[in-house]
Amino acid sequence: MDTNSPDVAPVDERPQTKRRPDARPKRASSRPQPKQDLDASAGNKEGLFGSLRRHPYVTAAVILVLLLASAAAIIWWLQARQYEWTDDAFIDARTVTIGAEIAGRITDVAVTDNQSVKAGDVLLRIDDRDYQASLKQVQAQVAQADAETADIAAQIEAQQAKVDQAQKQVSQGRAALDFAKAENQRNSELLAKGTGTLQQAQQAASTLRQAQATLDSSQANVVAAQRQVAVLEAQRKSVAAKLDQAHASEEQARTALSRTSITAPVAGRATNISAAVGAYAQPGQVLMMFVPEDVWVKANFKETQLDLMRPGQPVEIDIDAYPEQTFRGHVDSIQAGSGTAFSLLPAENATGNFVKVVQRVPVKIVFDKKTGLLLGPGMSVVPTVKVR
Repeated sequence: MDTNSPDVAPVDERPQTKRRPDARPKRASSRPQPKQDLDASAGNKEGLFGSLRRHPYVTAAVILVLLLASAAAIIWWLQARQYEWTDDAFIDARTVTIGAEIAGRITDVAVTDNQSVKAGDVLLRIDDRDYQASLKQVQAQVAQADAETADIAAQIEAQQAKVDQAQKQVSQGRAALDFAKAENQRNSELLAKGTGTLQQAQQAASTLRQAQATLDSSQANVVAAQRQVAVLEAQRKSVAAKLDQAHASEEQARTALSRTSITAPVAGRATNISAAVGAYAQPGQVLMMFVPEDVWVKANFKETQLDLMRPGQPVEIDIDAYPEQTFRGHVDSIQAGSGTAFSLLPAENATGNFVKVVQRVPVKIVFDKKTGLLLGPGMSVVPTVKVR
């Protein structure tokens, strides 16, 4: 070996093993931490408290903020539990369908869409010339029936006078008959005694027969006159029925004529107008819709919100269309059933799988006073009911 060659470190020819990237780290020792670690932890805590002691105002401010936040949360909870609210609420009203009750051509539409009107204001007119003519014709029939009634009444009065006259003649005939009977009796007695003549007796008997015939004729005249009165009374009833029919036709004609002018039933607004001048209206045809001023709130509360809700409870009403105003109202009534119970096709839960869903019950809320605003059905509302 050459002693002058530089020293060369021996090379380890054993194969080197590389650590795999996914090799698990060694488990931490469960032995207690060294004393220096515990001292460091205690030092940190002491440093925190020491920092708080060094900054008492900051500490007081933090504590005050926490107390105020807690108090605010408690107050909010106490206040919030007194109210129930929902945004599933809308303005509602009993909208009126304005339609034609008679047939005719429209001659005037006196309102425009969404125009406010008072009760009794004319909304539109239908050509009334035919109805005017019908009324005049019926009035002529009434006049004729009135004349016939008066004529029958006059005939009955005249015939009743004949009855009275015939009854007087009957009375006179009875008196004459009584006298004739007495004369006949007297002459018969004189003839029997020989103081009277046969001619006188025969004359008295003839007078008696004539008086009896006159009385019978008078009585027959009374019966005939009374029968004629009965006939006239029947005619008067017939004419009276005809007069009543004429009056009914007149009233019907007046009603039809009045329906040529369609007026507002109550104060409100006319909307969705489909009528036009010159169009021919048919009975029952819808010509416009009418929204009364009397509106209320229909709020669909969850059934779990109704435990403490009662009619008469005060309500604060916020309307989306007027966000800067809050209106006052009260609960008017709570519907006796959920909204789906009165739908056209109510849900049938007796078959199939059942999934329980919280139902909503309509609650009617009315305003304490008129708002003076243009409110219409369907406008969104957020009512808040004070239930406690």
